[in-house]
Amino acid sequence: MRRLLLLFVAAAGLMSAAATTRIRVACVGNSVTYGAGLADRAHEAYPTQLQRLLGDGYEVRNFGHSGATLLSRGHRPYVRLPEFRQALDYGADCVVIHLGLNDTDPRNWPNLRDDFVADYEALIDSFRQANPRCRIWICRLTPIFDRHPRFRSGTRDWHRKIQSAIEAVASGRDVGLIDLHEPLHSRPDLFPDALHPNAEGAAILARTVCSALTGDYGGLRLSPVYADSMVLQRDRPMPLRGQADAGERVTVSIGGQRLRTTAGPDGRWSVTLSPLKAGPTYTLEVSTPNRRLTFNGVVAGEVWVCSGQSNMAFPLGRCATAREDLADSRRADLRIYDMQPRWATDAVSWPAAVVDSVNRLDYFRPASWRTSQPQTVAGVSAVAYHFGRMLADSLDVPVGLIVNAVGGSPAEAWVDRTTVEQEFPDLLTDWYRNDFIQPWVRERAALNVKAGQGDARRHPYQTAYLFEAGIAPLDRFPVRGVAWYQGESNAHNMEAHEQTFRLLTQSWRTYWNDPSLPFCFVQLSSLNRASWPWFRDSQRRLSASVPDCYMAVTTDVGDSLDVHPRRKREVGRRLALQALAHVYGYGAGRLVANGPMFRTVTFEGRTARVAFDHADGLRTADGGALRTFELAGSDRRFYPADAHIDRGGTVRLQAAQVAEPRYVRYGWQPFTRANLVNSAGLPASTFTTENP
Repeated sequence: MRRLLLLFVAAAGLMSAAATTRIRVACVGNSVTYGAGLADRAHEAYPTQLQRLLGDGYEVRNFGHSGATLLSRGHRPYVRLPEFRQALDYGADCVVIHLGLNDTDPRNWPNLRDDFVADYEALIDSFRQANPRCRIWICRLTPIFDRHPRFRSGTRDWHRKIQSAIEAVASGRDVGLIDLHEPLHSRPDLFPDALHPNAEGAAILARTVCSALTGDYGGLRLSPVYADSMVLQRDRPMPLRGQADAGERVTVSIGGQRLRTTAGPDGRWSVTLSPLKAGPTYTLEVSTPNRRLTFNGVVAGEVWVCSGQSNMAFPLGRCATAREDLADSRRADLRIYDMQPRWATDAVSWPAAVVDSVNRLDYFRPASWRTSQPQTVAGVSAVAYHFGRMLADSLDVPVGLIVNAVGGSPAEAWVDRTTVEQEFPDLLTDWYRNDFIQPWVRERAALNVKAGQGDARRHPYQTAYLFEAGIAPLDRFPVRGVAWYQGESNAHNMEAHEQTFRLLTQSWRTYWNDPSLPFCFVQLSSLNRASWPWFRDSQRRLSASVPDCYMAVTTDVGDSLDVHPRRKREVGRRLALQALAHVYGYGAGRLVANGPMFRTVTFEGRTARVAFDHADGLRTADGGALRTFELAGSDRRFYPADAHIDRGGTVRLQAAQVAEPRYVRYGWQPFTRANLVNSAGLPASTFTTENP
């Protein structure tokens, strides 16, 4: 009995000692830290969830106060609130500060911005005086979304500038920096009022802070696109990045190269491999002391992203030449990473569980790299297949294709959220009732997510969604360029698309850190939809005005009644011609990549004379008379023109009804039978001289 009593006393003493040595964590902040808006703040606020994650070795206390400002002369300074004094008295070992959201108030930042850094440094010094041994982390702000009433009147821009000021403080005061913005910026559905996260959002905050405090980021990992049989971009320095636990040593080995680095406090690491040559089969090994990842059958070659909507997704097994293509599709030099959607955007209402998964960005199926064989490519993009095959044949190197097209998706779904917020926020506003979005797109999305609740329901067609679900997970996997086939879901508003397409190229070039990332894109084909001639001409002008963008014309392979024409071989090959000519230097006499492209028009009395670029060997595709040229006078009423090919690559036009022609257009029918081609048989683009 006495021995049991002694054991009990000893155990009680150990428990008491353990209690006194618990690491004390002070969570300092505003309403997000406090837990405003949560149904059960006592259990759902991020500091409470952080306590559960850290366990008994820690003691976490919440010192958040709703409305608090970092600025000491702000409308509610944290340093004048009771929570500040309580946090100092607590003498924490670890202090996590998340302040600055309320400083975006027009009462604060516009007048007091010059105080921000000094006030933040003074706050840090206060906690160091309270406990000189404490460790301090300051946080990049959680997001404020476009639904916030002051988003455009200043909050958006001031929020961005405050983020920059916080980063400056972190670099200058020897404190840790926790990014609370990045893990939540892609989840507007978790912010009911555009400012305060719900319980699930608070859980993400807790996990993010927990990793920063403990250095535990789940160990070594890379983007899923790094896998056996992958193609790595050849002949250029290749950045390779991933995640590991903070401070872990990371070793990367491939082809005789062996590089070492250390994961940073945020767990991120990167190395840059020397250029890899096509030819050998490589093994890539990435390791830490606790984990080793080995990727076998790796080759170096040319890597392209093939993206867009349903005509890019259209499978090889359904195209007009499917039987012939599949019979000859066994190619070891063509490898495809096919990111198929889990759920088609057909005219159905998805179950509530699907809507929940879509909200969480869990939209694409797990993919793997597969070599081209009949059984693997029948369901793969026909355009991507023919594009990649022609590149492999012409360049004599392996070609890797990352395919992630989604039927019906508008261009804005593929642009990153930050770019849209800064450059075209109207694309985000009240999305299900937004006239910038094509009505069919909004209606189909509303039907798919009908089983969900509230306007926070996500859908793949929503602005920024597919960038967040289908581009960001690639983690900047190095690529040579982009093959893009999209526009059908933006053809209702060419003016908005002109801005959106520019943002798309800007967004992806920023993401891949490649200002000249090539975009080879498909001009819409022929279909009986009234806006398509205007849209095709808009695409023509975009190809001339957006740097490093190259257009393949496909009006001759359309279908008057089907938005999914089946002649995909020509489309893929014409995209490949653009890449070969403009990206790989096969132009300048080595091959013809473009059909005739309008250059100038001159008027001589009743006659108009049109000059074209890429005009060698002008002729008609069918040997008949030229069709679909039209002339108009200053009244802009167009009449069919008699058209004749002259020497020197020009076309001469007259129309009996037009005495003084001022404008010319060609191929100006939704489904056009235009027939002007050059010596390579490539068709001329739709154009009008009405546009500037």
